[in-house]
Amino acid sequence: MAADGQVEQGSKGLSLFYLKVRDAEGKLNKIEIHRLKDKLGTRQLLTAELFLDGAKALRISAEGQGVATIAHMLTIARIHNAIGAVAFMRRMIHMARDYATKREAFGKLLKDHPLHTQTLARMEVQTRGAFLLSMEMGRLLGLEETEKATVQDQHMLRLLTPVVKLYTGKQVLTIWEGTTNILSLDVLRSIVKSGGKVLDAFFSMAQAKLEVALGAPELELSVQIVQKALHKLRLFTQEMGLKGEEGMQLSARDFAYTLARIYGGVLLLEHAARPRASATDIFTAQRWCQQDLCLVDREDKAGSYSTAAVSLDHTLVFGGYPFVRGKL
Repeated sequence: MAADGQVEQGSKGLSLFYLKVRDAEGKLNKIEIHRLKDKLGTRQLLTAELFLDGAKALRISAEGQGVATIAHMLTIARIHNAIGAVAFMRRMIHMARDYATKREAFGKLLKDHPLHTQTLARMEVQTRGAFLLSMEMGRLLGLEETEKATVQDQHMLRLLTPVVKLYTGKQVLTIWEGTTNILSLDVLRSIVKSGGKVLDAFFSMAQAKLEVALGAPELELSVQIVQKALHKLRLFTQEMGLKGEEGMQLSARDFAYTLARIYGGVLLLEHAARPRASATDIFTAQRWCQQDLCLVDREDKAGSYSTAAVSLDHTLVFGGYPFVRGKL
C-alpha cells in the first residue's frame, strides 16, 4: 500500500516496516492473532495470521522497495541454511563411519567390507563438494559486505545462493524454504533479471579457477571433463534461450543441479591443485568429476524437454485420475 492509501498488486507495492510487538506498557501493539497455521513442516517455527488494525510501525525502506531491502537478509538466511545442511551431512558421515567400526556383518566389521566403504566414500565426496560450495558463498558474501566485491562477484553470489541452497538442502533439508522446484525457478529468475550476466560470470569464473588446475598432470583428465561439461552447458543455454520462458522452466531443476555439479567440480579441482593438497583431495576431485556433470545435456538429448514429453508426463501422472474440484 502506498502512502496515499492506493493498493498496488504484487511485490512492487510492498514496503518494509519495523513494528514493535508490545508498546511501552507491555500491551500488544494493536496485534490480533487470527489463527495459528496447521503446517505440514517446520512446526517448531509457528506461523500465524495476524490482524494489524491500528498498529504503529516505522517504515524503514523506500516506498515499494520492501522486497529489495530484505533480500540481503534472505541471502544470509539461505547461506546459514546451506551451511547447516552441510553440517548435518558431515555429522551423518561421522556417525556412519563410527558405526562401521563397531557393527559386524557376515563375520567381519562393516569397515572391512569394500562395498560398504565405497558407499561411505561416495557420501564423503558429496559432503566435501557441498562444503566447498557453501564456503564459496560465504566468501562472496564477505566480499559484498566489506564492499570489495566486483560486479562479477555480485552476480555469482546472486546465482549461487539458490543453487547451493537447492543442492545442499536436497540432501537433508528439502522441506525448508521451498521445494527444489521453487529454488530452481529462483535460479532462472536471477538469470532473466540480470539479462544473462550472472551466467556470463559463472562461465568466466569457472574457467579462471580451472586454469589453476591445468598444471597438475593428475588432474588433467578431470579438468577436461569439466571443460566439456561447461561447453555443453553453454550450448544448452543458447538453445533454451530461443524456446522462451516455458521451455526454460521445464528444464529449470536439471539446470540448477547442473550448475551445482559443475561448479562443485571446479572448486574441488581448485582445492586439489594447491601445493599442499593431499592425495585424498586429488582423489575427491577426480571422483566428483566422474558423475554426470551436465544433466541438462543428457535430458535434452533424451527428449525430456520436448512438447511430446510434456504431454506424456501429464498422461503418466494424471491419466485416468478422477478430478474432483475442491479446496485444500
